[in-house]
Amino acid sequence: MAHGMLPRPGRGGIGGLVTQAYRSRLGIFLQSVLIGVISGFVVLSFRLALEAGEAFREKLYAGLRGGPAWRIAALVLALVALGLFLGWIATRYPMTRGSGIPQIKGAFQRRFRLEWLPELPLKWLAAVLGIGAGLSLGREGPSVQLGAYTGKAVLGVLRRPSTERRYLLTSGAAAGLAAAFNAPLAGVIFAVEELHRYFSPLLLACAMGASVAGDMVAGRVFGLKPSFAFPTMEVLSLARMPWIVLFGVLAAFGADLFKRALYAGQDFYARLRVPPVVRPVLPLLVAVPLGLAGFDLLGGGHHLVESLAVERFALGAMLALFAGKVLFTALSYGSGTAGGIFLPLLVAGALLGAAYGRALAALGLIPEVETLNFLIIGMAAFFTGVVRAPVTGAVLVIEMSGNFNHFSSIIAACLVAYVVTDLIRSRAVYDVLLERIDARFDLAKEGSGRTVVEAHVAAGSALANRFIRNVTWPCGALVVGVQRGEAELVPRGDTELRAGDVIAALVDESRAAEAQARLEELGSG
Repeated sequence: MAHGMLPRPGRGGIGGLVTQAYRSRLGIFLQSVLIGVISGFVVLSFRLALEAGEAFREKLYAGLRGGPAWRIAALVLALVALGLFLGWIATRYPMTRGSGIPQIKGAFQRRFRLEWLPELPLKWLAAVLGIGAGLSLGREGPSVQLGAYTGKAVLGVLRRPSTERRYLLTSGAAAGLAAAFNAPLAGVIFAVEELHRYFSPLLLACAMGASVAGDMVAGRVFGLKPSFAFPTMEVLSLARMPWIVLFGVLAAFGADLFKRALYAGQDFYARLRVPPVVRPVLPLLVAVPLGLAGFDLLGGGHHLVESLAVERFALGAMLALFAGKVLFTALSYGSGTAGGIFLPLLVAGALLGAAYGRALAALGLIPEVETLNFLIIGMAAFFTGVVRAPVTGAVLVIEMSGNFNHFSSIIAACLVAYVVTDLIRSRAVYDVLLERIDARFDLAKEGSGRTVVEAHVAAGSALANRFIRNVTWPCGALVVGVQRGEAELVPRGDTELRAGDVIAALVDESRAAEAQARLEELGSG
């Protein structure tokens, strides 16, 4: 049964109407909004804890500079203990590792099983401690995973049917990103463009309801305002388009370098002859001299981006910070502890864009005042090159900067970065990270019994314009539902599948991942 095609209860007065509404599309939507509210509170607590941790870190390093050596020695010992604790969490509960977005994608593909207890509180704790201690990691990935775990919890606590699994988990993930960055539209688009790469009206409605709800909860404390505070900027004229296109090319190659550094960081730890539980100790110790030197490389880097907008950095300094941010992010992420890459990659993109704008200004090609524009364009284009989600990158940066006047410039740079990334065969980072997780860790798979998997029918695919009886369905799959626009079709052998349909098939849970992958392959154009 697809997209809320649930059994209709018999009529039984008000109680029957309530039951019918509860099990209808309206019921699924209202549950998504509930998940958005709960996810908003979870991510709100996460953001508040991160802010407290970062404030404590800044105060700590300010007191250590010029202080007695024993204080630094005490900090080193504390970081060693913290690193071992973070390593234990990552080793004992692999689903809490890294950003969490690859794990969520794997869960949607039936490769992994989500266990919100104890993984939700452990993910929250590990990310707060690691980022708060100075690791170059971001809050967005953990926020997406925390939101998805909230959806999983609602599925279990309210005893919702497995047919609603995709909607409620997606709702939580979208709300998590919206609450993390005050970017509700980006949360919706990310869920559609990156987590699923197709949408249905119900999926879109659930993600939108949850995303807005999560953003409103976080906005009650942080305010409904952009994440970055930038000064007013003039709109770039069409005469700057050649420089924007050229930067899109540069961003694609810079993003490929960023991804290669991430993978090299993971390979470095794999070759390092130390137990996995010890790995987070290394980047935590590297953070000590960086913090004492006063570099802005610790943590996600939010403050560094805002500093670039108001302070005049030398071109060489920005390039050095770019290299340092990429390397320290790779060292931090490769250790396996909890933390995302959204914010670090946005910082890297901002540094690259600001350096590019400064170089153009130095050559007399643009006025100095326009260098800030390339900082914002840099974040969006770099995000596109890394994640290969151009719409999400453009909308996310526009919402975070609060300036919609640069939409055409940002879209142009993102599209160029996307095309060049495709030409150089630089794959989406989360697809590669998912494959690496699947290959290295024996994560819990779905259990026994029967479950429903879904796939979208694209134009020109092996399923389009074919009768159900003429398709060789994988893993003994039984088609139990076809969603066509707003209509819900009861499938028969002579039902002809069309482009845009979403099919639901009943399969054994033990073979759900294989069936999901095969159905998506058949349905892709």
